[in-house]
Amino acid sequence: MTSARALLLPQLRRPTLRRRVAGVAVPPLVAALALASSMSTATSAAADDTSAATASAPTAARAAAPARNDALLAGRGDMMRTIRDLVAMAPRATGTPGGRRAAEYVADRLRSAGMDKVWMEKSTSYSWKASGASLSVGGTKLDVNPIGFSFIKGPTGTGVRTLGPKGLTAEVVDLGGDPLAALKLLDVRGKFVMIDLKFLLPLAGLTPFIEFIYDPDLEVLDLPTLLATNPYITTLSQTIQALEAAGAAGMIGVLADYFDSNKYHNEYYRRTPMRIPGMWVTKREAASMRALLKKSPRATMRLTTTRRKVVARTPIGILNGRSKDTIMVQSHHDSLGPGAVEDASGVAEVLALAEYYGAMDKRGARRDKTLMFTTFDTHFTGYQAHMAFVDKYIKSKKSPYPIVANTTIEHIAKKGVIRKDKLVFTDETEPRGFFENVSLPLKLKLAKIIVDRDLRGTTLLNGTVFTPLGIPTDASFVLAAGVPTVSLIAGPIYLYDEADTIEAVDQPELKPMLLAQRDLIDAFDATPSRQMGLLPITLPGLG
Repeated sequence: MTSARALLLPQLRRPTLRRRVAGVAVPPLVAALALASSMSTATSAAADDTSAATASAPTAARAAAPARNDALLAGRGDMMRTIRDLVAMAPRATGTPGGRRAAEYVADRLRSAGMDKVWMEKSTSYSWKASGASLSVGGTKLDVNPIGFSFIKGPTGTGVRTLGPKGLTAEVVDLGGDPLAALKLLDVRGKFVMIDLKFLLPLAGLTPFIEFIYDPDLEVLDLPTLLATNPYITTLSQTIQALEAAGAAGMIGVLADYFDSNKYHNEYYRRTPMRIPGMWVTKREAASMRALLKKSPRATMRLTTTRRKVVARTPIGILNGRSKDTIMVQSHHDSLGPGAVEDASGVAEVLALAEYYGAMDKRGARRDKTLMFTTFDTHFTGYQAHMAFVDKYIKSKKSPYPIVANTTIEHIAKKGVIRKDKLVFTDETEPRGFFENVSLPLKLKLAKIIVDRDLRGTTLLNGTVFTPLGIPTDASFVLAAGVPTVSLIAGPIYLYDEADTIEAVDQPELKPMLLAQRDLIDAFDATPSRQMGLLPITLPGLG
């Protein structure tokens, strides 16, 4: 029988040595502690997954070692069927028929999984739709796509705005890749500004927050991967603010760091509503446009936008435990495009976990803690559902479910790279990380889970330092409210694009991630509620 120590020692030794790649140091502190912790464990890997008979063990035994039955876990094919179902409903945007169908689909699946209670939490959000979008120079029409959530009245403004059937014709000022400070030297009042959108956060930018990394194949710790950017954090917000302050008539955004696609579906940035109209163009189309502008420096933009107050729907399922203390399992079901990776893959994991624990419950293996399964709406339209949920179920002392831990699952993704301006899917897993703010014992447990389940190319990222502001995941508001949180995220370059199709899902990783999430939930269940978090924060309901 092979011990856990024997299993972990060769796997942990290699990735946890301090390495210096392109001048980036990866701290080994937590990894070393995880190794030390593993050395005291004499449990075999085979014994980690108990037989179905364990489900009928006495309550005390179940509390010490939660019952498990891997035969009840969904397989890759089951989760892919869920993903295909959701992609068939796309776009699943808040306030659209697809969005409503997706929410109802999740609720129905939660009922079928045997939840004790299922309901639809409703809140207010705002949909956005563009029509009649075009951009032309000298009578030549260009290939463009409207900037998402542009040309609106304000944060809660609704109604129709239009540039009219003839559109708006104005001079174009080409700022290119120059810094926004250059606007101070130019008069852009009443003019369109053509400017590069830059992606600001390469993977290397997260290295100061890495606590542990499991990368035996060195797929993360190589220079191209470290320098690769993701579509989350860009210059769009500051560009909007600068252009509006300067009196620009509109924005022509060049996707300078992107592959040859203008179908970049940016989120709505609630702090910077975009009141001017805007269009995305590719680098290739920008070159064509610049050639046309040499002959005629004016462009005509046409755009009509409609913004409506809509109902956001967040399905929630509860599986009662022996206590009210609640473990929250989360993803989001909305999307602006096909949304296979974002976030049909996360929803598939959440539903598979709900079905597993529902089946275990029917066999008498009830958990100590209550389980809450949910997929949020409004990820792209302003996070109103998330904020309303936090107010009602976390911040309020009247919450019927004291949430003591959260695991959020997003983006089971293939690695995408740009080659000659084209998107290419590789056979590698997109580098991923768990933002977390949990206690040291849970950090160690999570590091062990990552190795045990062979989640290659995975890091632990210190989320505690982000607590006042939140993290770039769907769990941001939950973590910021003080809930001990473990939030899985990956940032493939294609995430906000129409290219996020079934092909982008990293299918071989679906089951290992499901096993890892099951292990994490069991670890949460076995940990006293007041010992979950790294910081001594007392949540409502915990005294």
